[in-house]
Amino acid sequence: MTVTTDQELQTKVLDKLHWDDRINAADVGVTVDHFQVTLRGTVPSYRAKNIAEKDTKEIEGITEVMNHLQVEYPSHISIPIDEEIASNVSNSLTWDPDIDANKIDVSIIGGLLTLRGTVDAYWKKFQVEDIGYGITGVIDIINELAVVPTKKPQDEEIARSIENALERNSFVEAEDVNVIVENARVTLTGFVANWAAWRAAHNAATYTKGVIKVVDGLAIRYLEEQQFLAED
Repeated sequence: MTVTTDQELQTKVLDKLHWDDRINAADVGVTVDHFQVTLRGTVPSYRAKNIAEKDTKEIEGITEVMNHLQVEYPSHISIPIDEEIASNVSNSLTWDPDIDANKIDVSIIGGLLTLRGTVDAYWKKFQVEDIGYGITGVIDIINELAVVPTKKPQDEEIARSIENALERNSFVEAEDVNVIVENARVTLTGFVANWAAWRAAHNAATYTKGVIKVVDGLAIRYLEEQQFLAED
């Protein structure tokens, strides 16, 4: 197996970040040490900070990502006060057809957004979070949303749906992933080949109807091999 060097990984990360127009990575620095990536510098929004980390994790061979990016809003953008931020978050939730904004309570203290209330699907919990991170002035999010499905499938039905989704996904060797469902809470264990497969497995669980929580117990086989070769 060919082991990618730290320098090659650094080049791949930089290329991907500069390619992704959502980030504006002109002021992003990347260092790689034993396949562990550290991101430093500044980005123009918290959404860009999260996207930079996700993009980096998609590059094969990386074992860990430490995100030390700082958010610096462009000079032409004025930061709203907390009340305005809360209003902007609430309005954005109202405009999203997938979200019942009437069931979500929004509060802001010093730019820290707290989300309370309920959504009817697990993936919507994170969609609400993504909307929050897209609002100017939000510096972090405490997501206390509860998942309350309008109809509760049986655990066996949820497990079968996830397993079928894994079978259909070309990134995942479905036989290497164990799916345990108890009271609509899903635990994934076993092995996947890389970060893309890890994300695919998590998406299969997250977007399945009836799921209220996903617990990660997956190991990335490629990373374990990389670490072993690095130590050898």
